[in-house]
Amino acid sequence: MKRLFCFTFFFTYCFIVFGQTTAPDYIKSIQLKPIEENNFSTIVPLGTILELNFDDLQGDQKDYYYKIQLMNHDWTPSNLISNQYLSGFQSNIIFDVENSFNTFQNYTHYSVRFPNRNTRITKSGNYLVSILNSDDELIFTRRFTLYESKAIVGVSVSRSRNTANLNTQQTVNFIVNHSGIKINNPNQEIHVAILQNQNWKTAITNIQPQFYKPNQLIYRYTRKTNFWGGNQYLFFDNKIIRNSSINVAKVERKDLYHNYLYPYKVKEVKSYTYNPDINGQFIIRTLEGSNPKTEADYAMMHFSLEVEEEFTGKEVYVYGAFNNFNLSETNQMAYDSTRNTYTANILLKQGFYNYTFVTKSDDGSISQAETLGNFSKTENDYTVIVYYKPFGGLFDRVIGVGNILFEGER
Repeated sequence: MKRLFCFTFFFTYCFIVFGQTTAPDYIKSIQLKPIEENNFSTIVPLGTILELNFDDLQGDQKDYYYKIQLMNHDWTPSNLISNQYLSGFQSNIIFDVENSFNTFQNYTHYSVRFPNRNTRITKSGNYLVSILNSDDELIFTRRFTLYESKAIVGVSVSRSRNTANLNTQQTVNFIVNHSGIKINNPNQEIHVAILQNQNWKTAITNIQPQFYKPNQLIYRYTRKTNFWGGNQYLFFDNKIIRNSSINVAKVERKDLYHNYLYPYKVKEVKSYTYNPDINGQFIIRTLEGSNPKTEADYAMMHFSLEVEEEFTGKEVYVYGAFNNFNLSETNQMAYDSTRNTYTANILLKQGFYNYTFVTKSDDGSISQAETLGNFSKTENDYTVIVYYKPFGGLFDRVIGVGNILFEGER
């Protein structure tokens, strides 16, 4: 009975750690990114400094710990033990803790950079950083990938060559040049992942090379590497929280500030609207303080989506990196039949935000087709990750990464 209990506990713990992506409601503004300004990618060269920031709205200066674990290409746990890929400690307390200053919403801000003097990562690969409380309970997780430049990955993007989706999808093709690494069996030793706008939820994996040349793998598919183009992200900027600003129609002062965004009206015939965006990401900033980490306030953001009629059999969500592209009760929209409008109220920290509206079908599929539409000319960022695990190897190295910003065919 004791063995059964231990196994059950271990299985449950692993499922929670590697399955959870949604933080509790009192944890907000989670952002993992390089320290360089306007760089949002968590797929970076080995040795790059990443910074994780988040707020605890309970504001009581809890002790939080970070834990870093190496993962396989498919995000299952690696068989390596921590001292085989880390120099120092796998888990450590977060020391950089500050309380908010001069804000209506009290919060405690937490920040940690790695590598640091206590934790240095020595191998490339997929990594999961977990945040735990003082009782070793998991609070949330975030993914990042560290790569070596052992292979050159050339990426190209074009409108779909599949005539059925010529105007709605984009095709990603790429070539892997690996003269520095001997690959005996690419079908078993090489894995790839293709990401659109840093979103792992829509990543394409399990793709085999179509053609082989000496020291070169060629991936040139017509359908398997197609992504829906989507439309440009909507945005707002409430760096001045007290007054109407970019795409903020009205401001009310209650217990907190309430910012009402201009409604977005769904049209029967969708049209592509070009406006520069940051592909779903967000930037915390304020003009009402010098340190946005602790002086940016929180506002209740009111989102509205006007429709001709309710979407039958589908749920509607506000979607973006502000909640790691998750679908949860927090960002689900409610339908108001008297106004034919979907609404959602989401507490967000001051800043510049990209967002969009998506529908979720009964089968779990997520789509932008019913709200903003899909267009092959949409600007999107694509990343190709190449993993290498030779016969007898113990973990998946990342030997190369290719990136391209597709600006559409106009």
